[in-house]
Amino acid sequence: MATQNHSAVTEFILGGLASRPELQLPLFLLFLAIYSVTVVGNLGMFTLIWLNAQLHTPMYYFLSNLSLIDLCYSSIITPKMLVNFVSEKNVISYAGCMSQLSFFLVFVIAECYMLTVMAYDRYVAICRPLLYNVIMSHQVCSLLVAVVYAAGLIDSTIGTVLMLKLSYCELLLSHYFCDIVPLMKLSCSRMYGIEMIVFCVAGFNTIATSLPVLVSYVFILSSILRISTTEGRSKAFSTCSSHLAAVGLMYGSGTFVYLKPSTANSLAQENVASVFYTTVIPMLNPLIYSLRNKEVKAAVQRTLRRKVFLS
Repeated sequence: MATQNHSAVTEFILGGLASRPELQLPLFLLFLAIYSVTVVGNLGMFTLIWLNAQLHTPMYYFLSNLSLIDLCYSSIITPKMLVNFVSEKNVISYAGCMSQLSFFLVFVIAECYMLTVMAYDRYVAICRPLLYNVIMSHQVCSLLVAVVYAAGLIDSTIGTVLMLKLSYCELLLSHYFCDIVPLMKLSCSRMYGIEMIVFCVAGFNTIATSLPVLVSYVFILSSILRISTTEGRSKAFSTCSSHLAAVGLMYGSGTFVYLKPSTANSLAQENVASVFYTTVIPMLNPLIYSLRNKEVKAAVQRTLRRKVFLS
């Protein structure tokens, strides 16, 4: 295909997850079920927290925002993927592709920073319990959430602008949604400068989100080990276990996709890992935070009793 600038590109062809026609319907039903659970779980968690005054604490304030982020970035990816499963031609317009990329970057980066903020919240709760209400005041919590969304917006703007500047020589995107790395593989522009910027931004985000989590849990573990009673240690650790599971799932799958050396044989594996963090993790997070959380279970019971009483 002749070299062309981005203004000549009107659409991209999405490679999708499977090329075999007999797999399209089963995959459609599978991801429809996953997305339905994602919507119900995250919307339910968000609503439950805001309806119950007992959950109006910093930890649940951050959790409600995490549920909102999960719902948003899953909704940016999954509905289009479902449409492609039942369409003869899997295409996305140039404008639609860049819009999908932009919104996806906002929320996936915000998710990483929100998990970092939640780690700091657990650090203060366990290591500085007497000052918790002072340190994690309403103003501080609101500021931290604002920083989370601002970081997502700034980094998304940088990434989207870089992709808008590229010239594209190929239209077949070997992926099921518009992401930076697959788009860069289609470009015929000089990539060194753009690759360096992407690498620096990605490296900064990785360090800025993972290092505070690591440091927080070093102090948390140290504090837990100093607790004299087994019951006290178990209670302290239980408040962190859900967050640790969410962090492990998010960073584990993200690292596999973006830091693993790319080879021709790794495309299928990368797609599976991408599916995990774009569709499965948003479904699992509300389950992780609710199944082992006594306060959430109690709030569900109160809400159900209230609904029955009002009816």
